[in-house]
Amino acid sequence: MEWEILHLLDIFGTAVFAISGVMVAGRHRMDLFGGLVLSFVTALGGGTLRDLLLDETTVFWIEQELYLMVVLVTSIATFYLLRGVSIPRKLFLVFDALGLSVFSVLGAMKGYAVTGSISISLLMGVMTGVAGGMMRDILADDMPLILRREIYATASFFGAAVYIALHIAGILPLPALLLSSIVVLTIRLMAIQRNLSLPVLFLKNSDQG
Repeated sequence: MEWEILHLLDIFGTAVFAISGVMVAGRHRMDLFGGLVLSFVTALGGGTLRDLLLDETTVFWIEQELYLMVVLVTSIATFYLLRGVSIPRKLFLVFDALGLSVFSVLGAMKGYAVTGSISISLLMGVMTGVAGGMMRDILADDMPLILRREIYATASFFGAAVYIALHIAGILPLPALLLSSIVVLTIRLMAIQRNLSLPVLFLKNSDQG
């Protein structure tokens, strides 16, 4: 039962990231095909990169085609439901935060299960959480969220770290995942609400010669 719930959370994360892809496509007035491209990249990109780096025998969505169907159905439904609707940017950020919170922890979970390494698990967690959104933004010619002032990858990192700490402490996978996801979501939503950011590198222009 526990692993079934974990699988449902994975499906949930896939769906909300797919929705965020369609929202970005809508902001750029893309057609249905453009929306599908951004949705598939957002929902599956991070996990694909994770599985390739972990040298998994089969990438998760090739092994379980359900993920492809979830992205396809969610994307098409969202595309037609949102046509002509004004979507506040904060709503997009909330959907993106939901996907980030689930995928960051699932990535850390899989990284630790495969390697047993804390550092690699943290990297896999952040990569799974942010890579898909980064690909989406690059394709849409936007500055990726991970490169902006917003607290984004930091939230992903802390959630992955909390999961690994809870796992080592002997907490069962489902409670550990839920608590860690809440950490990511809370940090990210607080950053959105309060406009929090990390220090910014600022260099003054200087003329040489």
